[in-house]
Amino acid sequence: MTIDRWNDYEQLFGPRGACAGCWCMYWKLPRKDFTVGQGDMNRLAQKKIVTSGQIPGLIAYVDGFPAGWLAVEPRENYLVLNNSRILKRIDELPVWSVTCFFVAKKYRNSGLTVALLNAAIRFVAKQGGKVIEGYPVDPLSNGKMPPVFVYTGLMSAFKQAGFVEVERRSEKRPIMRYYIN
Repeated sequence: MTIDRWNDYEQLFGPRGACAGCWCMYWKLPRKDFTVGQGDMNRLAQKKIVTSGQIPGLIAYVDGFPAGWLAVEPRENYLVLNNSRILKRIDELPVWSVTCFFVAKKYRNSGLTVALLNAAIRFVAKQGGKVIEGYPVDPLSNGKMPPVFVYTGLMSAFKQAGFVEVERRSEKRPIMRYYIN
């Protein structure tokens, strides 16, 4: 997403900033700063990133309307991710991380997350990246989870996009990678 797509991003995320004023800043800010900033401060923090020329993610469109979002950036841009016990680095390879999805309710269960992952692979390849990492949820036996719990994606979508599990430090949270040739 570039600044010329900001209005589409705001339209997709709506007045609540997707999920409780997150504006896709959950992984980027120290927890205290994130919590204090929920809502407009997080929105402005994300806008500052976009205005600086960084591309924090991709927007999917259906019939010209913003329908979905995927956050993807170099791992080092995600402070909280780098401090996670479960999702800590597995090696020193430079990786791009897919940390978040948001799909408008109307477009859920339509394959949009897989399409976004495929777009992320192409995007990261164009940036010269060689490894994309994701941290989806594996719902295990029951197969379904409420949307609020799958903002990092479902393991099945990552598998469909060609990602492979490379580490698992938690029963329901694999680390998956896609290696770009």
